[in-house]
Amino acid sequence: MNPNPSKYLTISTINRYLKDQFDRNEHLRTVFLKGEISNFKGHTTGHLYFSLKDETSKINAIMFSRNASKLTFQPMDGTKVLVVGRISVYEATGSYQIYVEEMQEDGIGNLYIAFEKLKEQLSKEGLFDPKYKKPLPKYPSCIGIVTAPTGAAIRDILSTIKRRYPMCKTILFPSLVQGEYAAPDIVRNIKRASNYPIDLLIVGRGGGSIEDLWAFNEEIVARAIYESNIPIISAVGHEVDFTIADFVADHRAPTPTGAAEMAVPNVVDLKNYLHQLQIRLGEAIIKKLKYQKLVLESLKSSFVIKNPMIMFDNKRQALDLLQDRLQNGMTSYLENKKMILEQYRKNYLLNHPETLYETKKESLKQYKKSFIRLITGIIEKNRVELYHNIQKLELVNPLGVLKRGYSVSYINGEVIKDIKNVAIGNKMEIILSNGKIETIVEAIKEN
Repeated sequence: MNPNPSKYLTISTINRYLKDQFDRNEHLRTVFLKGEISNFKGHTTGHLYFSLKDETSKINAIMFSRNASKLTFQPMDGTKVLVVGRISVYEATGSYQIYVEEMQEDGIGNLYIAFEKLKEQLSKEGLFDPKYKKPLPKYPSCIGIVTAPTGAAIRDILSTIKRRYPMCKTILFPSLVQGEYAAPDIVRNIKRASNYPIDLLIVGRGGGSIEDLWAFNEEIVARAIYESNIPIISAVGHEVDFTIADFVADHRAPTPTGAAEMAVPNVVDLKNYLHQLQIRLGEAIIKKLKYQKLVLESLKSSFVIKNPMIMFDNKRQALDLLQDRLQNGMTSYLENKKMILEQYRKNYLLNHPETLYETKKESLKQYKKSFIRLITGIIEKNRVELYHNIQKLELVNPLGVLKRGYSVSYINGEVIKDIKNVAIGNKMEIILSNGKIETIVEAIKEN
């Protein structure tokens, strides 16, 4: 049988044909779908790549930047959306996908709401605060692993640790990592690990949907990680997956393999580093020996070593100079004090103390005269002020007015200021400068 090459199609041809069939189908040109976003990724170009899923199926989706720029919300995993677009084939891979032209929220998924609510609560309590993060040991001797006993995660962690740092021991704490009972089982194993001589604990699992990873978003798991006295690396899902455990843990690894690489050093790097240290140490020793040899040769050829008495002579000369300086200093000091003492002896006041007494006595007389003048002046000033004040008081003294022939009349103890206040028969008191007259009003005449 000789096959005819013209009968065989290329992959590009069949994919192009299928794309043409999709594009010609009027039912696929405008499609209305609703579902939940997963595996969301925003490209630097502004294009959005994600999947739309429901309870049993999913479809890949892309939304180009020209349409994505019109969105009024931020798409993310767990967001339920309503989309309008066209179904077509991507020729490069032969897969069909929906090219989204319009998208709006159809309510945010309950899991995502719970995730954000717990994240905000724990953040306010300080469980994410960097000051509580424990440092990882540089050279751990034993590492605990809380994950499923089967699956890619445990294989990747164990193989990476064995390859990078084979002298490190590992203890597996088999745990449920998905489902209703996973969170309590993870908490139990984290607490159980504290009873073992472990330097570091890796807690995690492989990737999956938000539902698959939900055990690591439970509050009890977050608090168990926070309360652990062992440093913990969180290794949940893939690099784009984030859980509450990642925020609480002391360190977060993008994948289980990344956690193992973070947990232990690379023995090859350590050997190279030790080899470099060995070389540097040898070079330093040789350099030090050469230097000390040069110093020794320099000392051996030193003039002072060959003639040690020269050093003694120099010190003896220096001692003589110091003795001379000391002697000169003491002599100068004594001469100075002697001069001061002689000045005291020649002092006129010391030899004639009565002069000082007479001087002070004369000063005291002058002070006394000045004091008497001051007191006399003050008394005279006050006397003149007193006389003036008496004169002022005399001017306003009512008795002075009475002495000049005036009088003051009262009725019932009140001064009469108006004749209208007087009635016939009133008892009246008339005050003079030297006495009082009591009378009764018998007649009243007005001007």
